[in-house]
Amino acid sequence: MQLNINHKTLEKITKGILCQAAEQEILYSLSYDTRTLQKGQAYIALKGANFDGHTFINKAVEAGASLIILEKSQASKYTKILNDIPYLEVNNTLFALQEIAKFHRLNKNIKIAAVTGSNGKSTTKQMLASILRQAGQTCSTEGNLNNQIGVPRSLLEITDKDDYGVFELGASHKGDIAEIARLVLPDVAVITNISPSHLEFFGSMENIYKTKTEILQYLNKDATLVFNGDDKFLKLLRTAYKGKMISFGFTAGNDIQIQDSPTFSFVYKGDLFNTGVMLEKHNKLNAAAACGAALAIGILKKDVENGLKNYQPMPMRLEKHKLNKSNVLLDCYNANPVSMENALNILASYKGYKTAVLGDMRELGKYSQKYHKELAKQIIEAKIDSVFLAGKETEITYKELLKLNYPAVKYSLNKLDFLSDLNEITKKPSLILFKASRSLNFEDLFLKLKEIK
Repeated sequence: MQLNINHKTLEKITKGILCQAAEQEILYSLSYDTRTLQKGQAYIALKGANFDGHTFINKAVEAGASLIILEKSQASKYTKILNDIPYLEVNNTLFALQEIAKFHRLNKNIKIAAVTGSNGKSTTKQMLASILRQAGQTCSTEGNLNNQIGVPRSLLEITDKDDYGVFELGASHKGDIAEIARLVLPDVAVITNISPSHLEFFGSMENIYKTKTEILQYLNKDATLVFNGDDKFLKLLRTAYKGKMISFGFTAGNDIQIQDSPTFSFVYKGDLFNTGVMLEKHNKLNAAAACGAALAIGILKKDVENGLKNYQPMPMRLEKHKLNKSNVLLDCYNANPVSMENALNILASYKGYKTAVLGDMRELGKYSQKYHKELAKQIIEAKIDSVFLAGKETEITYKELLKLNYPAVKYSLNKLDFLSDLNEITKKPSLILFKASRSLNFEDLFLKLKEIK
C-alpha cells in the first residue's frame, strides 16, 4: 500500500474530526487487522456482522499504530487507551475507508475495468488481467475481495507504477453495486450475465438486473459498457443504454461474435481473433467479455490473443486433479443454477464413466425447491452413472430422482458418508465432478478422499 494523504486532507475526505494530531502529518499506509499491523501504520476500526475492530484498538496502540480511525460513538470508551495517540473520529469507519479508497483511485493515472454479473466475474477478471499485463503493469482484485470492504481494500493497493486495474464487484442485495461502483469509477464496465444467484436476498431476476446495472450510474467520462448480448435481460441495454458499448455472444448482431470452433476465436469489426485456447462454452463467454473490455481500453490484437493464452484459472473453478485412475473436476468455489448446469454439461461430454458429487445451491430462498427439482432433470439428461447428493437442500433433488426412477443416486446430510463409495470409483477410469455452494466446503471431501491409501 502506497498512500500519501496528509491528515488535513484525510479529515476532509472522511468528514471526520482530527484529535491530538498534526495536520501536516502524512498517512502512508492503513491496516484493518492488528495481527498484521506494522509500526507506523494507521489502524481503522472496521465493523462487520461478526466482528468489531474497536475492540482491538488497544492492540493497535501496543503495535505502534501512528493513527487510530474510529467511530465517534465509540470514542469515549477509548479515551484512556488513546491518551496522546493521534486519532480521527468519523461517523462510520466503513464509509471513511471507502472515501479514502476513492480519493486514492482518483489520484492515480490508471485505466480501470470493473467486472460484475451473476456468474463468471472472477474468471473474466483473471482473463482480463492476464491480457492487460501484456500491455503494462496491472493490479486486480485479490481472491474474492469484491464487496463493500473488499473493493476499497483492493483500490488502496493501486501504485504509481500501475497502468491498468481490474476490479470485481459483487452483490447480494439491491444497492450493493452502487455503493462500490462509485468508488471504482470504471473506464470500462463489464456485465457478464444475469442469472439466479442470491435470489433469497434479491427476490426476483428483475432485481438482480437492476442491481447489476447500477454500475451504469458511476462510469468514468467516455467509458464503455461491455455486456452479454445473448443474455435475455442484458440485451435490453442495446436500447436502454445511450453510451459507448460493446456486446458479445454467440448470436449474430453482437459486436464480438464468438465463432463455432473448438478453440476460442471471435470476429470484431471484421477482424478474426484466434487465441488457440481450448475453452468450454461458458468460458468462451467469459473470454469474450475480457477481450471486449481489453479492446475498449485500447489493447492491441496481439496482446489480447497472447494474454488469453497466459490466463491461469483461480482455485476450485473446474480445477483438474488426478485421483488413482480417475480424473477429478473440483468446482467447489460456489454453485447456483447456471453454474451447476454448466458443470453438468461438461461432465456429460465425457465419454467414460461419469460421477457427480453435488451439494446444495444456497441463497435461493423461495426458489430453492424449484431449482433443486430442475437439477434432478439436468442430472438425468447428462446421463451420469453415479450421483451423490449432500446437504439439506439436495434432499429435494434426491426425492425427485427417485420419483423419476433414477436408481444410481445416494443421499446424505453428511458429505463424508460417501468416502468409501467414492474411493472405489476412483479405482477405475472415470471423471468425477465435485460441486456445491462455498459454505459446504466440498473440497474437504476431496482432500479426505486423497488421504485414503
